[in-house]
Amino acid sequence: AGGRAEAKPLSESDWQIARTVAPRLKEKGLIFVGLDIIGDRLTEINVTSPTCIREIEAAFPISITGMLMNAIENIIVKKQR
Repeated sequence: AGGRAEAKPLSESDWQIARTVAPRLKEKGLIFVGLDIIGDRLTEINVTSPTCIREIEAAFPISITGMLMNAIENIIVKKQR
């Protein structure tokens, strides 16, 4: 309680953490999660309620919503094959 989200570019440490946990998350079928990172430590993986899409899309020229929908569509297409 009392925390606030701040959109900022990912550090190399953030990317390394994401690259480390991504394979295991993918194995479990998790295509969209939120990683809470403080300093260079992963403190939480938000599976049921990843947030900050609006804040990130407002701060950067990226469409997380579009990327997520594309990923879901790709999964559906693969399952139909």
